[in-house]
Amino acid sequence: MRRNRGATRFDIGGGTGVISRVVAGSLDITREVCPMTYVRTKLKLESLALGEVLEVFLAGDEPLRNIPLQARQEGHEVLSLEMEANGIWRLLLRKS
Repeated sequence: MRRNRGATRFDIGGGTGVISRVVAGSLDITREVCPMTYVRTKLKLESLALGEVLEVFLAGDEPLRNIPLQARQEGHEVLSLEMEANGIWRLLLRKS
């Protein structure tokens, strides 16, 4: 599985509405358990500037349900949530 180091480009939307962005930070919380999954995500988001994108790799039902929900509740934007491989999910969050 790919783990990003440094800036990674990704596209949102399709057709003529594609928006290209750069991932400003990456976080692997696949081995963490709640509540540390969101604590680590929140700390990483706090280190980013407004509008920057955080890539989070996560696994398990609880983080998959709670991380996007808590991020939205704090006003951040969930850009995408995609399954990678072996039960690992890739979540993209934009700091708001």
